[in-house]
Amino acid sequence: MTRLELEGARVLIGTCSWTDATLVKETDWYPKKTMNAAERLAYYASRFPLVEVDSTYYFPPTPELSASWAARTPPGFTMNVKAWSLLTGHPTFPHSLWPDLQDEVLPEHRDKRRLYPKHLPPDVIEEAWDRFRHSLLPLHSAGRLGAVLLQYPRWFGPKEAHRREIREAVRRLGDFRLCVEFRHARWLEDDCEPTLGLLEELGVSFVCVDEPAGFPSSMPPVVAATAELVVVRFHGRNTATWETPTATAAERFLYLYTTDELRQWVPRVRELAASASEVHVLMNNCYRDFAVVNAEQMGRLLADG
Repeated sequence: MTRLELEGARVLIGTCSWTDATLVKETDWYPKKTMNAAERLAYYASRFPLVEVDSTYYFPPTPELSASWAARTPPGFTMNVKAWSLLTGHPTFPHSLWPDLQDEVLPEHRDKRRLYPKHLPPDVIEEAWDRFRHSLLPLHSAGRLGAVLLQYPRWFGPKEAHRREIREAVRRLGDFRLCVEFRHARWLEDDCEPTLGLLEELGVSFVCVDEPAGFPSSMPPVVAATAELVVVRFHGRNTATWETPTATAAERFLYLYTTDELRQWVPRVRELAASASEVHVLMNNCYRDFAVVNAEQMGRLLADG
């Protein structure tokens, strides 16, 4: 059971990828190894009501691609989309920039291996936001777009310039629901009310996380609803890989939750559901079939209550 009604809220459960190579190639979760991309998405959507699109972090989608996602999924299916890396200040592949904008990179930065917003004129950054928004309109118009995830870098701390960036993101993507995941603990240390108050004022969802504790990048385990949509993302608890470079992203999140670990979240999800109209529970431990297994387990635990 991965679609539930709890405390008057709609609760959707899914994973943060349906295309990870370790899931496709190293497990039997998909019925056939020969399934193409369209068939895999259709199969996934028959098992879960929610997915997060991770590929958009690396390359902005095209309107045609988002239209194809809508066409391959049933009514009621929901897709959250992770914002392109350039829009949240992460290092970005230069070739992921639209070809007609690549000559706009400031001359002194054209040989850099990674692109940052400061390497582009302000009007080009504005154009990038507009194109990203435009690319998601087919998904939004089809009723499939859940929220755009703005996941900010570890260095993105609670200073006024960064608060302005969040406000600007809301202005630029005002057509869509937004959720924000912080990765700098000072946003939530001591008194977290200013941070939660800012998101509530903007109508933006705070992303609650489950992740390894005790690291400089670890976020305090704050459970809060700042909008009618609540998002919870499970990153696993692999302390060995959390801050260690790994060959692939999947290896960083190599962690299979136990039933008892998932059960700890049942009262928290119910608490969140009582304060919202919709809750998205997403497993990001996308190594082999760990995420889909844990998502199915979480659904059963919440249904049993």
